[in-house]
Amino acid sequence: MQTPTPIKQTTDPAHDVLRYEHQPLDAIFAPKNVAVIGATEKAGSVGRTILWNLITSPFGGTVFPVNPKRPSVLGIKAYPNIAAVPEKVDLVVVVTPASTVPGVISECVDVGVKGAIIISAGFKEAGVSGIELERQVLEQARRGGMRIIGPNCLGLMSPISGLNATFASAMARPGNVGFISQSGALCTAILDWSFRENVGFSAFVSIGSMLDVGWGDLIYYLGDDPRTESIVMYMESIGDAKSFLSAAREVALSKPIIVIKVGQTEAAAKAAASHTGSLTGSDEVLNAAFRRTGVLRVNTIDDLFNMAEVLAKQPRPKGKRLTILTNAGGPGVLATDALITEGGELAELSKDTEEKLKEILPAAASTHNPIDILGDAEPERYAKSLEIIAKDPNSDGLLVILTPQAMSNPTQTAEQLVKTLHSEKLQSTSLHRKPILASWMGGGEVAAGEEILNRASIFTFPYPDAAAHVFNLMWRYSYNLRGIYETPVLPEDCGEQKCDRVLAETIIRTARQAGRTILTEYESKQLLSAYGIPTVDTRIATTPEEAVELAEKIGYPVVLKLYSETITHKTDVGGVRLLIQDAIAVRGAYNGIKNSVTQKVGAEHFLGVTVQPMLKIEGYELILGSSADPQFGPVLLFGTGGQLVEVFKDRALALPPLNSTLARRMMEQTKIYTALKGVRGRDPVDIAALEQLLVQFSQLVVEQPWIKEIDINPLLASPQRLIALDARVVLHEPDTSEDNLSKPAIRPYPSQYIAPFTMKDGMLVTIRPIRPEDEPLAVKFHQMLSEESVYLRYAHLVKLSQRIAHDRLSRLCFIDYDREMALVAEHINPETGLHQIIGIGRLSKLHGTNEAEFSMLIADRFQRQGLGTELLRRLVQIAGDEKLDRITADILTDNMAMQRISEKLGFRCDRIMGEPMVKATFDL
Repeated sequence: MQTPTPIKQTTDPAHDVLRYEHQPLDAIFAPKNVAVIGATEKAGSVGRTILWNLITSPFGGTVFPVNPKRPSVLGIKAYPNIAAVPEKVDLVVVVTPASTVPGVISECVDVGVKGAIIISAGFKEAGVSGIELERQVLEQARRGGMRIIGPNCLGLMSPISGLNATFASAMARPGNVGFISQSGALCTAILDWSFRENVGFSAFVSIGSMLDVGWGDLIYYLGDDPRTESIVMYMESIGDAKSFLSAAREVALSKPIIVIKVGQTEAAAKAAASHTGSLTGSDEVLNAAFRRTGVLRVNTIDDLFNMAEVLAKQPRPKGKRLTILTNAGGPGVLATDALITEGGELAELSKDTEEKLKEILPAAASTHNPIDILGDAEPERYAKSLEIIAKDPNSDGLLVILTPQAMSNPTQTAEQLVKTLHSEKLQSTSLHRKPILASWMGGGEVAAGEEILNRASIFTFPYPDAAAHVFNLMWRYSYNLRGIYETPVLPEDCGEQKCDRVLAETIIRTARQAGRTILTEYESKQLLSAYGIPTVDTRIATTPEEAVELAEKIGYPVVLKLYSETITHKTDVGGVRLLIQDAIAVRGAYNGIKNSVTQKVGAEHFLGVTVQPMLKIEGYELILGSSADPQFGPVLLFGTGGQLVEVFKDRALALPPLNSTLARRMMEQTKIYTALKGVRGRDPVDIAALEQLLVQFSQLVVEQPWIKEIDINPLLASPQRLIALDARVVLHEPDTSEDNLSKPAIRPYPSQYIAPFTMKDGMLVTIRPIRPEDEPLAVKFHQMLSEESVYLRYAHLVKLSQRIAHDRLSRLCFIDYDREMALVAEHINPETGLHQIIGIGRLSKLHGTNEAEFSMLIADRFQRQGLGTELLRRLVQIAGDEKLDRITADILTDNMAMQRISEKLGFRCDRIMGEPMVKATFDL
């Protein structure tokens, strides 16, 4: 019972097929016929320029001018409206006034046009009237499944096919970089720059205000385009955050995505907002989103295209350690400063490497990194030195620097380096997995050498500090990608026995029913305890006598804190008393807190005190919190806590939900993390336990959407324990509707799809969504499969080594639940007591459509027990929940079992002409 899908080229090697055969954006990027609505002969007009660009840069199709007032435009027959055009039109370019655009789009939809580029301005950037025009345009487009780029944009070029649907003054050179920009003016500047720098593009897109087609759509499209090797973007606003995150995370491991995002400063953010009509989110949150998806953010146009080129030419470094080889000390030091300032490290060469260097270098040379082989270094000395350092296991990348001196020969040195790098000796080592950069310093004297290196895919820089800067960007990019696809540790089960969701929901509901938006400290700690987060024993006293009684039960010394339903910052109103040693002091503290609160804010804010043990503060005070971002929903914060939290500002942000790997990466962003690992003889904190606490906290945040803000400060971390000493929880206003609650930008684990199933032979299994931690179980699952099962699933034999490769399985296990759903059937082996996966069913949405494709694979000895039928039944149910229109699958004609299951569940099976396949279709 295996559903195969034919193997085709795809940008995502985790999947075995290109599932996106019918891509709606083809109507825009690869149209057969184009109409220009608003074409004119008026000199200097946009309508004339676009028509001229289309007809002077042949793309293999026909161009139809549409102008009701002219019989022809630029000598080409014109038509009064789109309905009068005699052939089917795929793409319309609209350059009429904004007020006419809804009507124009309506007419285009009526005749079946599937793509539009709206050049016209005057939409949401113009205010309320423009927003209404956008609503009308989108309403008409949705009626016919039309996709729109714009409005208020420069247009689109597809240089490889020749399509130029822009009003730019020239056509971009063909190449392998997909460029997307929100600024049309920047597009023209980049275009001019690209001619000087000889940069070519596979696509050149100005997307304007993103009424319909957004970042996510274009990332998916260029990700699937085999001619695009890297994607670079100029971003002013993120738009649909969920769509961007889904697309970026899927494509980033296959193709570099490099972004320059403006709006880092408050003034720049306001300018961007006024320019695009969108609000710019917190820049720190955006950085967290980029890290989570493997997107590389840069700050200059130069870095944007440097990184696109170097990542296409060179492998990604595995770490931050760089080895520098130079013929002059100054440039080596310059590179070292740039490297270390931005977080990189000099590789510490092994003793073996240093000894071998001493054998071939003059006595005056330095064999420590940076390696100075002296100004008289001839090409052979460079080549031999490179051969030695390339094999050093402690290095993640190489930088070769040459300064032209009387004895140096830049051209011959370049030739010798290329020859060495391509030698069998080095090709058999790990060098092919390390990036090598070069800085040939100088002007015309080194130009020939630079050309030789560039032709050999060795990226060259005029200055060594620039090379070190790019290496730092490379390892950060690699670090972020590893964080996405590194297999996390399976956390302790957070079922009902670990997380008391009912208690958590009851606490929040009780407060909301009372009209409160703030939980008391006692309620806040109960909430944390419900999710397995350890808290200090906290008890409520409403009289001095009750406080004394509780203090004596707990044991001195104790802490008294204000108990209030309205005040969260207790210290501000004198609501905290520490190190209380006896009953007299307890009474004094109780009355002192009461009097202070009464004087400062009023007696109605005092309800009593909480009594807690006075813990010995040995360890580190941390803060762990969450608040809502308008674009990305809940955002997590971790860092140095305590009373000086706002002074130190040592913090990191991340998007929930977390797993153990993502939790550790979040901690690694902070300075306190170094101390947590143990410094100056102090024992380390239990990092694994802290990771798990962060995972549980993120689960609380995503599962309790009525929480607006929450923080634990301080969270005491010591080698002996982790414990929340204080907590603050703020709820959304009572009149907030559920639809307006802050939702996570990344969909959390869909636990609602966990349910048991009994197979025909009576064996009990659990069917649940897949999770990143399942990779080891997936390896064992593939080891159980016969060649026949593999063939029926993939339509050809796939080696076990390919099927269980980490790069592949990590993607199949660590999925975006918004984009696809994979269900696994899990069984506990009665002989070993170990969990094992015995079946997997997957539902994958097709890019740009509201359809999905299913696939399935059942381990041989568990087939014919009803499991395949049950998995497919549940996938159909999920498709209904997700409001999809259709599910399909390609099934080998030999796979009669899968065909029978499909037909039993209501699928229609039709033979695919010319292929040994059946197309199974289910319309929802």
